[in-house]
Amino acid sequence: MADREHKGLVARWLEGKERSEDYARSTLPTNRFSLFWDILKGRFGRLMLVNLLMIVSFLPVIAIFLWRFLAINTDFMIGPYDSSFLFSYPSVPDATGLMEWTRLNQDLFFFGILIPASAIAALGLSGGMYIIRNLIWTEGVFVANDFVRGIKRNYWNVLEAVLVLTVLLFLAQTSSNLADFQTALGSPYSGWLIASKVVGYVFVAFAVLVCLWMISLGINYKQGVFALLRNALVMTVGTFPQTVFFAVVALFPLLFFFFGLGFLAAIGIVFYLLIGFSYFMLVWMDYSQWAFDRFVNPNLGVSTGRGLYNKSTGTVNRGQQDKPAEDSAAVREYRRMIVAQGKSRLVSRPIKPIDDDVEMYQLPDSFSREDLQKLRSSREAMEEDVKKYEEEHKDDEQYVEYNRQFEERERALREEDEKKKKKRKRPPKMLNKR
Repeated sequence: MADREHKGLVARWLEGKERSEDYARSTLPTNRFSLFWDILKGRFGRLMLVNLLMIVSFLPVIAIFLWRFLAINTDFMIGPYDSSFLFSYPSVPDATGLMEWTRLNQDLFFFGILIPASAIAALGLSGGMYIIRNLIWTEGVFVANDFVRGIKRNYWNVLEAVLVLTVLLFLAQTSSNLADFQTALGSPYSGWLIASKVVGYVFVAFAVLVCLWMISLGINYKQGVFALLRNALVMTVGTFPQTVFFAVVALFPLLFFFFGLGFLAAIGIVFYLLIGFSYFMLVWMDYSQWAFDRFVNPNLGVSTGRGLYNKSTGTVNRGQQDKPAEDSAAVREYRRMIVAQGKSRLVSRPIKPIDDDVEMYQLPDSFSREDLQKLRSSREAMEEDVKKYEEEHKDDEQYVEYNRQFEERERALREEDEKKKKKRKRPPKMLNKR
């Protein structure tokens, strides 16, 4: 026995605690934060592949913004926006508001073609979000097949969200450019025009949050067009502080493009080429699953914590619906099979482990009657030790709980059978005569 304990100690030193079942279970994610890091570290290759598919679908949108950036900078360098030339010779009679008017016409074109380009980007969003959701649910993922399946299942809901966002963006940018043009012309309402621009930016920021919720809701639940928009508004308003925080966390790499110069901008480009879109979707979908578990799933009768390790049951939640047993024919049939098979002697009572000090006497090659007596005595001692262990541990919670549940199932099935028999014997009710 001492030699076996010594070997076990040496094995633990050499192999480490990773061989322990308790350690393996302790590493499983039990909350959404740990699940995020688990996916980011363990599925990095798949996240990169999803990111590549997303970049392909976003190429038209990226091309439009690059085209607009180059057009605006080129026009600013060569445009006739000065009121004089050389010795104050008026080469342009009046350039007041000309830059703002040009910008207005340019954005009408660029933000107009952005709307159909977003329909192509919706392909990548619907497929990519579907894969990320399955990763969060700890389901098996085949990137190419699931990407196509996600497009088939979720494209119209995602398209609704991106169309709402791009149309609102088109209207907000147009109104902002009109305000700049009127202000340049010396409008007496310049203060109100500037305030309208600020309101427009705030409205677009709020619309971004609503559209993010529309995408999450559309991928997780089946619902109509107006129900999707209404539920997204409810989720945005009901979880506004958390939504703003996680939206900023998901979109913060974009700050490298808007405020970064040189090295920081290069870091942002490399980040988005590798994992930027996947990172955004993982952060947002992980947060939205937390919100659904807290505010939506309990009301729908759906189990919460899908994809997380449950310490009490020792399993990973696969998202089965929390329906009562009597409402499910499959559960009733399963319970009936369990009762029909009877209690398991391996589960319903304590069984003494074999790593103890009681050993069976080993017969030598040539044995006598005395050796047989020793063998019989050691066997009786072992049986007595097993009975003693069973008597000491019969009131342990795991055995008491199993026997109690088994008895309750057996009693419930008997009562159900009696009700069915009474129902069959009951005579039909007579119709009342007029």
